[in-house]
Amino acid sequence: MPLYKTPAITLKSRRWGEADRIVTFYSLRFGKLGGVARGARRMKSRFGSALEPLVHCDLNLFEKHGDSLYRVTQADIRESFGQIREDLGKMTGAARMANLVSAVTVEGDPDPKMFETLLEGLRALQGRSDVSLTTLMFQIRLLGQTGFRPQMDHCALCGTVSEENPGLFSPRAGGITCSACASRQASPSLPMSRGSRALFGQASRMVPSGLVRLRATGQVRRELETVVEAFVRVVTGKRLPTVDFLAAEQMDAGYGVTR
Repeated sequence: MPLYKTPAITLKSRRWGEADRIVTFYSLRFGKLGGVARGARRMKSRFGSALEPLVHCDLNLFEKHGDSLYRVTQADIRESFGQIREDLGKMTGAARMANLVSAVTVEGDPDPKMFETLLEGLRALQGRSDVSLTTLMFQIRLLGQTGFRPQMDHCALCGTVSEENPGLFSPRAGGITCSACASRQASPSLPMSRGSRALFGQASRMVPSGLVRLRATGQVRRELETVVEAFVRVVTGKRLPTVDFLAAEQMDAGYGVTR
């Protein structure tokens, strides 16, 4: 039973039995993984608060043959993000990011850039007043890193490139559509202006630490909020929960860049 060590971010933590916890992490070395922390709910547990959701920690764990869950033997806090926990809006934004990562990743498929983006997103929420914009920009970046970046350069269905594109986005098609293709879609397309498309592309490509410099007002912001929400639903197949995951105790068997 080899011992593994890795930085990780706790995505979910659930009660298991009388004293244990089942914890879902996104780790730097191993991607998403699930682990059992024995005795984690006891008063004098060695884990303390290290297994709470949205904690950046150093994990020690080992793999038991024939078991899909790792055994967590130690977790040391690096960052607890206390300011997020004291603000419901920030907690909602952080939960949105964590739930998106959980929904679009599979276990055992590490992506260091995904880990970095989620970590930088939590750090950004700590000191930001515009929580919804910060959350929006980091969702766009996370989607791009998982291979779900929408097509913004030409019609996602027929490939037509036109300067006269009407500015329509089809969540099910996965990108902008021309008028002809949009008219044949069973579900309605959403308005997406040239400015919205440009900002979406910028957020998709920008290094995570730079996303906090993006600003938004008016129509472009409203369009992006609507498009991202609709696209996330299609990608994940459901409406993502927000802060309710923090209390999960029952276990079933115009934009611009500021300088």
